[in-house]
Amino acid sequence: MPLYTAILAAKLPHGFGLSGRSSCSLPNYAGFKCSFFFPSTHIHTSSPNRTYSSVSSSSSIMEDQKRVGPLISGPESLSQELKVAVGAVQMACFLCQRVQSNLLKNNAQIQAKDDNSPVTVADWSVQAIISWILSKSFGSKNVSIVAEEDVQTLSKPGADRLLKAVVETVNECLCEAHRFGLEDPERTLCSSEVLEAISRCNSSGGSTGKFWTLDPVDGTLGFIRGDQYAIALALIEDGEVVLGVLGCPNYPMKKEWLCYHPRYHRIITKLSATTSDSWDKGCVIYAQKGSGEAWMQPLVHETKKLVWPNSAIPIQVSTIDDPALATFCEPVEKANSSHSFTAGLAHSVGLRSQPLRVYSMVKYAAIARGDAEIFMKFARAGYKEKIWDHAAGVVIIQEAGGVVTDARGRPLNFSKGMYLEGLDRGVIACAGANLHDKIIRAVDASWNSSCL
Repeated sequence: MPLYTAILAAKLPHGFGLSGRSSCSLPNYAGFKCSFFFPSTHIHTSSPNRTYSSVSSSSSIMEDQKRVGPLISGPESLSQELKVAVGAVQMACFLCQRVQSNLLKNNAQIQAKDDNSPVTVADWSVQAIISWILSKSFGSKNVSIVAEEDVQTLSKPGADRLLKAVVETVNECLCEAHRFGLEDPERTLCSSEVLEAISRCNSSGGSTGKFWTLDPVDGTLGFIRGDQYAIALALIEDGEVVLGVLGCPNYPMKKEWLCYHPRYHRIITKLSATTSDSWDKGCVIYAQKGSGEAWMQPLVHETKKLVWPNSAIPIQVSTIDDPALATFCEPVEKANSSHSFTAGLAHSVGLRSQPLRVYSMVKYAAIARGDAEIFMKFARAGYKEKIWDHAAGVVIIQEAGGVVTDARGRPLNFSKGMYLEGLDRGVIACAGANLHDKIIRAVDASWNSSCL
């Protein structure tokens, strides 16, 4: 079940949306039925045992200095990196919201990679702006980035129109960098400079030194479908994740809004006078290793500026340790994880709730915020997990009080290059040690009988 419900389906006409869309020769990533909501049940919000972080209305949350929270505790040497990273991810969220609002009107912006997975203008544009911002802030010689996208598709013959769209998107976004506490470029970037910024993210990682990991749009399929996705940026030093930032543009600040599909937010916003940020749509979550703290702030809306120190509020994992009351997350796509195996595990440990099937690293955000207690992923044989798909989420959950390991109970290893080498069977993230131990024991008991 996705992260939202059909509670309001009766309030909107059936077939509202995309039934008149023309077809495209590319794989039908954006195709879905005309009903406004996908079939689902909802996150448990009525249980008296469930605890959530307290989130208040944010009508002026970005600039209300009376509500400004602390920067974050921890090594002073990373305070500037954290500030720049949060600003960059905030700006990337702004870019993605603009692109997503127009994406389904222009299928030409959706491309297919060699593995048939989708990639969009937003993927390349976000990678370009974050690469440019980090290089501008810390010097290109001092910045090493491991990221998902390359420039092969953009450099192919006949890709001029696509490249032009990326360059225009990048420049439209960078000219507003000052709103996010960042430095505007002195002039418009040309195509070669945008391509250089994207291709600069060519580090192979490793066990020594400092480098960034970036997934510019984690959950591109969710992004295309108007669902959950994330911008994930992390800093790794000597093989350890020391800083993580997750931008979740469709993951609302207020837990009440988790019951509604993101498209409902957009339509209500269009039908209503937008005089405040009352919908609280979207958030940025971040943490620094060793601080014992994780923080969440709302997205910067178009009429606002990001004032730093920010107005973030602390978040923490749920206190639930009874499997009967716990909610667990898993990937939406069966190709990314074995739903049958996780269903068996859930039954064996006494998990009664149906799984929350969530695109992207929003699963990590859900656990860090206390909206769910367990995330399990068991990929098909031969699949290798990339470090950019986990780094930011791991440090955020850990600093929020949770536990993340492989299915053997060992810490994830980010020191072996682009992949999580040595990963044993799968990834397990839990709100607490008790739940984590129960899941690990269940995996050990049932693994030999699985087909993974």
